[in-house]
Amino acid sequence: MQDFGEIIRKDSVNIRIDLKLKFNDRFFYFMSKYACLGNGELLVGFDKWGQIKDIYYHYPGLENHIHEDQVHKLGIWVDGVLHWVDGEDFDVKVVMDNESMRSDVVWESKKFGLKLSSLDCVYNEENILIRQFEIENSFDYKRDIKIFFNQQFNISQTHTGNTAYYDPEDNVVIHYKGRRVFLFNANCGDANISDYAVGLLGIEGKDGTYKDADDGVLSKNGIEHGQVDSTFSISFQLPQKVKKSFDYFMCVDKSIELVKKLNANVLKRKPNDIAKTTYDYWKAWVNNLNFSFYSLSPEIVNLFKKSLYVIRTHTAANGAIIASSDSDMLQFGRDTYAYVWPRDAAVSAIALAKAGDFNASRRFFEFCRDIISPQGYFLHKYRPDKALGSSWHAWIENGERRLPIQEDGTALVVYALWDYYQLSKDLEFVESVYNPIVKNAAEFMCAYIDEKSSLPEPSFDIWEMKYGQNTFTSSCVVGALEVAGKFAQLLGKEKHAKNYLGVAEKVKSAIVNKLWDEKMSYFVKHMVSDGKSDLFDKTVDASSFYGVYKFGILPLNDKKLIDAHRVLIDKLALKSQAGGVSRFEGDQYHHPGGNVPGNPWIITTLWDTQYKIDLVKSESDLANVVSDFTWVTKKALSSGILSEQINAHNSQPLSAAPLIWSHAEYVITVVKYLEKLEELGICKACYPLK
Repeated sequence: MQDFGEIIRKDSVNIRIDLKLKFNDRFFYFMSKYACLGNGELLVGFDKWGQIKDIYYHYPGLENHIHEDQVHKLGIWVDGVLHWVDGEDFDVKVVMDNESMRSDVVWESKKFGLKLSSLDCVYNEENILIRQFEIENSFDYKRDIKIFFNQQFNISQTHTGNTAYYDPEDNVVIHYKGRRVFLFNANCGDANISDYAVGLLGIEGKDGTYKDADDGVLSKNGIEHGQVDSTFSISFQLPQKVKKSFDYFMCVDKSIELVKKLNANVLKRKPNDIAKTTYDYWKAWVNNLNFSFYSLSPEIVNLFKKSLYVIRTHTAANGAIIASSDSDMLQFGRDTYAYVWPRDAAVSAIALAKAGDFNASRRFFEFCRDIISPQGYFLHKYRPDKALGSSWHAWIENGERRLPIQEDGTALVVYALWDYYQLSKDLEFVESVYNPIVKNAAEFMCAYIDEKSSLPEPSFDIWEMKYGQNTFTSSCVVGALEVAGKFAQLLGKEKHAKNYLGVAEKVKSAIVNKLWDEKMSYFVKHMVSDGKSDLFDKTVDASSFYGVYKFGILPLNDKKLIDAHRVLIDKLALKSQAGGVSRFEGDQYHHPGGNVPGNPWIITTLWDTQYKIDLVKSESDLANVVSDFTWVTKKALSSGILSEQINAHNSQPLSAAPLIWSHAEYVITVVKYLEKLEELGICKACYPLK
């Protein structure tokens, strides 16, 4: 990879900086996903130009059937010229709706007198994507219009063996490989697909059939195999000062016969009817609980609802919750975030439960029941099909065997289950997973204790980088063992409860005695032993404070906790224009250069907000909390998507977007705010579940 540089491109909302890479003389752009839609089996992601960039099926996160340098292009032929929407001719705005799981896209060109808009959804009952378009002619003369749809596939994440063909029987285009079949159709009143071409893409000197559309006429080549794409068009006349509607839809299933049945169903019911039922379903879902968002701005409330939609799009029917569907990371590294990290997913399950979606959160715990090891721990990360995911955690270091786990992931799953139970009161389900999850994990955590320090044995830290006895991980273990003890008491298992609570108390004392550094007035990042003495990493890490606070290692009024928060703000709160809180001192992941500890992360900033909420004693104290929510809304993409981190200098989103952990922490923090309002008597029913 070479020739790193920056370009500035005009966006309809603001000026954004995209990183441009040159690789083998081809240019790629690192862009976040501006919208994502899904139903638990099919997940579709859209880029900043409103084009389809990711298609995951049969699970969110597995497999992505569009290669990282591919995109489904959209073009408009008008006045004898073809304009692709990702060129320089259109201002584009992509927004995720806050009242339904729907994306709203607008492409506008005053130069060409055209405004194209689209309302998009994935049907909640079947694997069907529907895009409802409307085009407006602002000029005072009639225009001949052709809309070109280009499909580029890498089915099952391999470029060989793909087939695409035009089906004359149903006037559709079909891409398939094995048990992955994609059917495309479009219509404008009585006008259906009028022109088509199927060809090779990126091999044998072929650039793809979208090049065939340059002159407005396609070759009508009917079939091709290998690495292929397809393009088809619909044609119609657009009178002066008139709007016209047309539909484009994709049906996905495991055989040609099944996608044809889906296509027939769409044509029979009409796309508008299916879209409306989908909009109504998700509107009812997001408003299932009658939240009263006292004093919160529409922007804050809208992001709350959008966050819930984003979390659900990344939640599979089998309970897998992936960290992100953003495939553009492949342009920089070896893999994506499209895996189930028990850490991230547990936080997301809490967010879903707090929003009243007990079905989705319960399915996550069923997923965990199936993947937890017989020994009682979770490994690094998993694929949505429950297979073990890729990893960089070694089983041996310096010739010595070690357990390559991130123990906070194990602890957080148990901890999250208690949140689920407290809200759902689903004791029958808890009893069904007590042995495989709670008891299994708790017994492991009790056994995985270093006798010398009384801390958990070494494991990877929350950031998956350092192997040691970590403050955050140790705090998580305390939290998990305490709720395991509560579960045991609830089910009449007093012997278990006594053991779990006893070990939790021992670890809690060890955290304060071994990991607190009096001189720095902070908890160390982690401790390691060289066999002779203990070595301490004194890096100020936001997770160290958060773990001690979140899991009640110290009470809120404890001087150590108060002093630690002061150090956190002094060392990690950004003094630059971006604001927010960074992860830890010297964080080099996407470091922007200059004198900053690292970039601010959404999650670490919201951790600080949660602490502020617990300190609130009166309504006058709430302003600082609300300002944090406003900060998050301003750091979101224009569509409402939250990224992992923010550039410390220019506030641009960085790394994976969406990051489900960011959205989950936002939901949890807003709910915590509503609970505080009830506690203060300011609002009687801000949070209906309490």
